[in-house]
Amino acid sequence: MRVNCVGAIVFDEFGRLLLIQRGHPPGEGLWSLPGGRVDPGETDHDALIREIREETGLIITPGPLTGAVDRPGPGQTVYEIRDYLATPTGGELTPGDDAKDARWCTAADLAALPLTDGLLATLTSWNVLPR
Repeated sequence: MRVNCVGAIVFDEFGRLLLIQRGHPPGEGLWSLPGGRVDPGETDHDALIREIREETGLIITPGPLTGAVDRPGPGQTVYEIRDYLATPTGGELTPGDDAKDARWCTAADLAALPLTDGLLATLTSWNVLPR
């Protein structure tokens, strides 16, 4: 089964990248981009706005598609994740929904945090690492 998902690549005014610590499987306890499933009848941009608000408390404006990855899930599930650049426009950074924590991260933070499989390599290949 394939599951449509979206993720956001969001930077603050200091060039730090927004990451969330996953609160549930898959990847519980690991750090990743915020995002989630696209509901039936929902556009990617609508799902992105909803998911980022639910997981981080931030309001964003979606931008262009940066890239897409497939990640294995439980059983025969494959998560098809489309990651978009996004700009924060309001709200207050507060972890919520299935995020255990949320924070702005530097490149040094990325090197120190336990990240979801393939995240660092993907961000590097897309040239979207934080400062």
